[in-house]
Amino acid sequence: MRSSSVEAIVLKVLDYGEADVIATLYTREQGKLRGIAPNARRSRKRFGGALDLFARLNISLRIREGLSRLEEAAIITLSSHIREDITKVAHAGYACELTDLLLPDGLPNSRYYRLLSAWLERLNSSPPSPADRLFFEINTLNILGYRPELAQCSVCGVPFDGTRPLTFHPSAHAITCRFCAGAGRPVAPSVPERLRSCLVTGRFGTVVFTTEELADAGFILDNLIIAHTGKEPKSLRFLREVE
Repeated sequence: MRSSSVEAIVLKVLDYGEADVIATLYTREQGKLRGIAPNARRSRKRFGGALDLFARLNISLRIREGLSRLEEAAIITLSSHIREDITKVAHAGYACELTDLLLPDGLPNSRYYRLLSAWLERLNSSPPSPADRLFFEINTLNILGYRPELAQCSVCGVPFDGTRPLTFHPSAHAITCRFCAGAGRPVAPSVPERLRSCLVTGRFGTVVFTTEELADAGFILDNLIIAHTGKEPKSLRFLREVE
């Protein structure tokens, strides 16, 4: 067991016993980990109510296999405005569940940490939008190595030029030109370009989608995420209801 200091985002919290808390964290330095904070619900000095969903914290802990031991936490931001809006809560909860499902324990990924931090900051300061969710999803898939082919047909290699009819195959997890399509859902020809733009800009709120593009890109990314998580995230169903 070794002592360490980390910057962390709180993904999940669970009351344990009379006063302890078990928290799932995504940390910049150590990746995802779970830790127990002894007497956290009583100790204002060591934790001060910091162990709350979506909070970004500086945490001192003792790392060990299984459950680490959280010693104290200092608040960077509590993202308190997220908890004032049920739609923001749904978006933030979805981000945290995806992180828990897709990211392995103990493997840091600084690019993903910055993306997750940026989306929570965006939700804390701005109204949630379907375009921002798409931005988060395609960048998540890209960072983790799951990005779909967005430049050319996955079968024949013909470039996507924004005019050719396209199809997405949920079973093959691929976008193809209509000539190579079997069964699948038609998607707007401009969707691959919009998703590529999300990877290039690096900032939320800069890529504008039409209503048709939002629906088609959402269908593609939801199916890809379900394929890689192995199930439909519970928070995704809730998010659809509040959207």
